[in-house]
Amino acid sequence: MAPPLDLQNLPDADVVALAQKGKEAAFRELIRRYERPVFTLIYRMVRDSTAAEDLAQDAFIKVLNHIDKYRPEFKFSSWLFKIANNIAIDHLRKRTVDTISMDGSPNAVSATEVEATSFELADEGENALDELTARELGSAIEQAIGKLRPEYRNCIMLRHVEGRSYEEIAATLDLPLGTVKTYIHRARHQLREALQHLRE
Repeated sequence: MAPPLDLQNLPDADVVALAQKGKEAAFRELIRRYERPVFTLIYRMVRDSTAAEDLAQDAFIKVLNHIDKYRPEFKFSSWLFKIANNIAIDHLRKRTVDTISMDGSPNAVSATEVEATSFELADEGENALDELTARELGSAIEQAIGKLRPEYRNCIMLRHVEGRSYEEIAATLDLPLGTVKTYIHRARHQLREALQHLRE
């Protein structure tokens, strides 16, 4: 009888391959690896821990049901985050968009949740807002980001909160690279306009 596999030391691709063969332990290992990042990503979008937990669970159910469609030439994490992002965007479209606080969600009940939901526009060299102090931006940026289209907001958050490259954002959201750049450009333009009064 073969010894049990040490799943924790296997790369994602090997664990996914085992999950595709119906190995329940392999799928549990994928959940163990990505449960927190998926929750955090969704929570930053929806601003509600209970909803984020439910949506993260939905994301993993969708991954389980479609694991056979995953193609190994793509990073598993990008495929998973794309599914999670789409679920979060669908949720946002169905309800009134809440605002995003630079200091974290008012619903955050732990330091981890506050950190997970805080927003920082601090991308040196390309951030048109960097001359404004965080204090001045506080409430204004909450409102401005909350008014962005979900697609724009998603791209901006992946860029500035997650620190993703344009290429990673394109892969995660399954969008053409040019579309990602356009969304981020338009989002920044809208934010600049919305925050113009702070400069005057």
